Amino acid sequence: MKESIVILRTLHENRESTQRDIALQLGVSLGKTNKLITETVSEGLLVKLENAEGRGRNVSYEMTEKGRRLLERYRVDRALILASGFGSRFVPLTYETPKGLLEVFGERMIERQIRQLHEVGIKDIAIMVGYLKEKFDYLIDKYDVKLIYNPEFAEKNTLATMHHAKDFLKGRNCYILSSDNWMRDNIYHTYEADSWYAATFMEGETREWAMETGKNGAIRSVSVGGCDKWCMYGPVYFTKQFSEAFLPLIEAYYRMPGTEQFYWEDVLIRNLRRLPEMYMNKRPEGEVYEFENLEELRLFDEKYVNDSGSKAMQLVSEVFGMPESEIVNIKCLKAGMTNKSWYFSVSDAEEAPEQYRGRAYICRIPGPGTEKLINRKQEGAVYKAVTELGITEELVYFNPENGYKISRYYTGARNADYGKKEELAACMTLLKKLHNSGIKLDHEFDFRRELTGYEKDIKDVNAQIPFEDYPAVRMHAMELMDWLDSLERPRTIAHIDSVKDNFIFTDEGLRMIDWEYAGMADPLVDLAMAAIYSYMNYDEVKELIEVYAGAPDGSWDDGGIALKGLSPEDAFAIVTAYMGMGGLLWSLWGVYKMALGESFGDYTLKMYRYFKDSYKILQKLEKI
Repeated sequence: MKESIVILRTLHENRESTQRDIALQLGVSLGKTNKLITETVSEGLLVKLENAEGRGRNVSYEMTEKGRRLLERYRVDRALILASGFGSRFVPLTYETPKGLLEVFGERMIERQIRQLHEVGIKDIAIMVGYLKEKFDYLIDKYDVKLIYNPEFAEKNTLATMHHAKDFLKGRNCYILSSDNWMRDNIYHTYEADSWYAATFMEGETREWAMETGKNGAIRSVSVGGCDKWCMYGPVYFTKQFSEAFLPLIEAYYRMPGTEQFYWEDVLIRNLRRLPEMYMNKRPEGEVYEFENLEELRLFDEKYVNDSGSKAMQLVSEVFGMPESEIVNIKCLKAGMTNKSWYFSVSDAEEAPEQYRGRAYICRIPGPGTEKLINRKQEGAVYKAVTELGITEELVYFNPENGYKISRYYTGARNADYGKKEELAACMTLLKKLHNSGIKLDHEFDFRRELTGYEKDIKDVNAQIPFEDYPAVRMHAMELMDWLDSLERPRTIAHIDSVKDNFIFTDEGLRMIDWEYAGMADPLVDLAMAAIYSYMNYDEVKELIEVYAGAPDGSWDDGGIALKGLSPEDAFAIVTAYMGMGGLLWSLWGVYKMALGESFGDYTLKMYRYFKDSYKILQKLEKI
């Protein structure tokens, strides 16, 4: 560690600094500090001034021109604030607001850090954005910051973030901050002596990244967890020499298969001995905060106890007739491809209504653009119709205007596994019960209407259908739908979204959930959707039809209205046709959602391929 630079910096910040002040900055004893100051004087960086006051003598120091020139080489050039992540542990607040833009004691966390940086003269600040990136735009005007977009924020971890920041970091002395850190005191400086990682002492057992250092305070190793350890916690500082050695490693690991979920610290830890030394910057207790969830923030800032600022929390509070403080154990559930859902439970406190007390629930928040894809009034009508069958989840609240839904959470519930024949049979039995129920709805699921609707949606957001052969495929789709129409198939209530994840096994029996796309349709559409959502091949589709026909223990003749009058070959052809049409629809759905900024990997390719493969099979069967 360059102790002389810390001494010069301390005196630059406050000419009246005492040896005790300098000792605190160095983290060494007064005796050691006195020796270091003497060495700094002997190097011509400081000059000692003695002033007589009464019977005592105070010693002060003044920086020389040589000292000022040396210190200037250690000026911090800029700061990078990482703010591209979702913050899943902070739902539902982060569904509406990025974590770094949440307020603590009336000030947004990211703004507090920008202000602290400005206080020490650091004005060249970039914010790495991704999730809800538009929310950060106002900071450009307010603080003259830059925004850098991380296009991989949804799929990859912070190793990719640092890859996208490499040009900003290169050749500069730079702080790296997390937007969701809150520092009680300003720990930043105009000048920094060495690269460092902030550290907080974790008393007792911890799962944080614990550091071990050499005698000089440089980090030698890092391990996950431990007991009574100094742990990585808070900002980081890179000298330009450190970045020069580190950024090539970031690039090498970024391009290495299997590192998609690496933190950038994973690269640091694996290469500590190959890099310039990075020091542990020990911070006092209670100075650096990183809130893990809403309940931690409630303990810190009492405003959040009953006023989180979240529309979703406010809704739950109103529906259940209780203060927000009784909404506890909040966590993000696996996000759906259309919606966002979060889990919560109601406390056992007297403030909670007795009928809800101690029970768990799921709140669904419709995703962006779903208002154009899904008719919520129709969805509400479906729930009303199927509730009497006893096959769906227990609803507490449903808003047909915006699609917000609160339903009971079934403890111990699990999704169905179509790979297990007995579970597949149970799901098909439930589907057959639905199809044969005689329930009538006022709306249909119409492939022609849905196809033109998705095409219009894509055009409305100034996007294009990316498939080169789409015009020819669309002509084939019209041909296929004409053939299906000629069959004059029966229409029943159909779920349409019969993916295995929409069947849940509970202690109270099997339930079918999520009725967003349900409508009157050929019941065999549900078999086709079950097949493509599970990426079944066509031999597996034949088995699926047989299971539906005979479930649970019957024969083909027990297939009900869906299979009445059909041979196995005819049923396979019809299901194959619907697989093709479903694949085409959902590939366009994916294109539209990607135009809104969401990502689905190769989903659109797989769905589009279902249409082409299905069409070829129907040609071989001489159906079209």
